[in-house]
Parts: sequence; structure tokens; C-alpha cells
Amino acid sequence: MSAEELVIDDIVLNFNPGSLVLLNVVLGLIMLGIALDTSPEDFKVVARKPKPFVIAILAQLLVLPAVTFALTLVLPVTPSMALGMLLVACCPPGNISQVLTHRSGGNVALSVSMTAVSNVIYIFALPLSIAFWGSLHPTARHLLAAVELNPWSMLLDILLIIGIPFAIGLFVRARFPRFAARVEKPVKWFSLLALVAFIVIALTGNWTYFVQFFGVIILVVTIHDAVALAIGYGTAVAGGLGTRERKAMTFEVGIRNAGLGLGLVFTFFGGLGGMAIVAGWWGIWDIIAGLIVASLWAVRTRRVTGSAKGDASRHARDAVEPAS
Repeated sequence: MSAEELVIDDIVLNFNPGSLVLLNVVLGLIMLGIALDTSPEDFKVVARKPKPFVIAILAQLLVLPAVTFALTLVLPVTPSMALGMLLVACCPPGNISQVLTHRSGGNVALSVSMTAVSNVIYIFALPLSIAFWGSLHPTARHLLAAVELNPWSMLLDILLIIGIPFAIGLFVRARFPRFAARVEKPVKWFSLLALVAFIVIALTGNWTYFVQFFGVIILVVTIHDAVALAIGYGTAVAGGLGTRERKAMTFEVGIRNAGLGLGLVFTFFGGLGGMAIVAGWWGIWDIIAGLIVASLWAVRTRRVTGSAKGDASRHARDAVEPAS
């Protein structure tokens, strides 16, 4: 084991309990914003047209963690960095996936539907997924054993961060639709900006460690994020989905809620260096990479069809188009 590996796997990032409470509040607001933009129709869309959702959930729960596991074996990562990559891969999709889908001209209704249903599933799937994949890893499993991760304890924590705010948001949307429509966007954007600011402050507060491992972190997260986006697009193509649905799938799979992962790192893994730095930088980079991909997609589609959506006449809730 190299000296570098000893350093990053043994360091604990500075993060006080008050900051963790604030992070959980921000994460709860993110889920509240998603729920305020979710209607019963979004769940009905999945029930009526389950194929895209089935493809998306399989890509997220099985393909992405499995490919991430393989990446940790070939990339120059330490055990804590590998565990951080697996944790991010096991996190639910982030709410900015809908913004990016809209920007690229993708099927926003499908994106909203998949995000809503996926987050409910991830309340139970996340702790089981990280426990499963982490326990299989030849080096990271020792770290997992050292912290004695209890999936049920993590389930309770995720239920508090995701489940309760999501349920509150659904209730508000159902009982007070006008109020929900008025506050949904401000809540979404405030929580997203607050999360980005929080991650930047956390990385700045541990700048010495971040700079020390800057090169390998940039390399690993860039490759991992690109692979995640490619898995989303590739599985959509393999499933025979149309262009707008491929765009939605790309961001649904490629954009992960790394902020939740960061919170879990400090709650259950004691702020373990490699995990925290990977999750923190992922939370910033996937927004940047997603915006680049969405913008290039929109420009290309507009140049070919005259519309960023490719077909501006289609209703937002239209059925999934077949592949041409």
C-alpha cells in the first residue's frame, strides 16, 4: 500500500454536527421541490407506459453499480475512493436531471415520472445496494466492515431525508396545488444552489486534502460521470426508445444525488477522506458535465429540426415515441 493511499484512506474531513444538520435540511428541501412538481398523473404515466421506467430502473440499480464496480478495479483509486464511487452509483437520481432534460429537448414528463418513482424505490434500495456492492469489493469491503454499516439504520436516515419531505410535498401538491405551483421552482432552485454552495464550502474547508489529490479525483470522477451518462443513453438505445426519451434516460441515469451521498459519508462513514472528496466533487462536476451535454444536444437538435425539442408540437404528456 502506497503512502498516498495511507493518507487519503486515513484522513477524516472537517465537518461539524451542525453542518450535517444543515446539509440534511438542504437535501430534504430538494426532495420537497421534486414532490411539489409531482402529480398523480406522473405515477400513472409510469403505470401506462412502464417500458422506459423499467429500462431506467434496471440501468440505475444494476448496470450502473456493476460498471462502477468494474471501474474501481481498473482506475487508480484507493479503497475509500472506490467506496465513494460505489456510494454515488447507488444514490438516487438528482432533481437537476429534469432541468437538463428540458434544456436538451428531452421528454420532461418522462424524466419527472422516473425521478418521482425512482426516489421512492431508492429509500429501500440504496442501503441494500451499497451494502451489497461494498461487501463484494476486494479492498473497500474492509472499510465497510470497519464502520459496521447497518443498512436498516441507513434506511431510517434516508427515510427521514427523502421519504418524509417527499410525502409532505405530495400532500401539499394534492391539497394546495396553486400554492405548490407557486413555490415549486423557488424551492428547487434555492435547494440546488444551497447544495452547490455547501459542497464548495466543504471542499474549501478541506482544501489541503482536495489539492493533494486533485489530479486523480478529477480523472476518476470525469470518467465515472461520463460512463454513467453513456449507460443512460446506451440502455435507452438498446431498449428501442425514441430520441426525446433517450435524452431523459441519459440524465436520469447519469445525474446522481451526490449531495445525499456526501451526507451519508459523514453520517455513517465518519467523513472518510476518499469517499467525501469523490462525492463532493461529483456533486459539482455532474452539473457542469450535464449542462455541457444538454447544451450541445439542444444546439444540434435545433440545427437539424429548427426546434430544441425536435418536434415542438408534441404534448408534454404524450406517449413514448418508438425509435425511428
